[in-house]
Amino acid sequence: MTSAASRFDMVLTPTHLRFMGRRFACSVGRGGISTTKREGDGATPAGVHTITGMLYRPDRLARPADWALPIGPSDLWSDAPDDTDYNHMVRVPYAHSHEKLRRADPLYDIVLLTNWNWPYAQPGHGSAIFLHQWRRPHYPTEGCIAFARADLAWIARRLRHRSRLIVPPGLAQRR
Repeated sequence: MTSAASRFDMVLTPTHLRFMGRRFACSVGRGGISTTKREGDGATPAGVHTITGMLYRPDRLARPADWALPIGPSDLWSDAPDDTDYNHMVRVPYAHSHEKLRRADPLYDIVLLTNWNWPYAQPGHGSAIFLHQWRRPHYPTEGCIAFARADLAWIARRLRHRSRLIVPPGLAQRR
């Protein structure tokens, strides 16, 4: 682990996520916490991940932070390991495997981007690890970390660009 957590870092624990002296219920990947993250394993990777960006739906909510960027109708995320844009934001038209960022459901109304396997993505190591809204309490993700809408909004308003998400490797055995 690198230096001690600052007040702007988020720390995952066996039961919640800690940020700015508060505890937030959250969901992790269906594959649990992994120290050997692989494409499609559904696991949340252990490690220290930097928050590199924030996206939001301007048609659904106010800008949560001055550094947040709007999600437009043409915005996608490449999850095609064989493409040069793998694990990067891309735009329509995009012929390779991808995920729409502007979803019909509210899961990506706010998205915190991490530096997992980014900016120099290695095929097979898994695409984006986002922090986003959960489907329902404690429903597992595909590897991301998910929160109640109000909690995610609270975090987004206070988070700083380059804050860290700390997922201790010891959680791989416990969660």
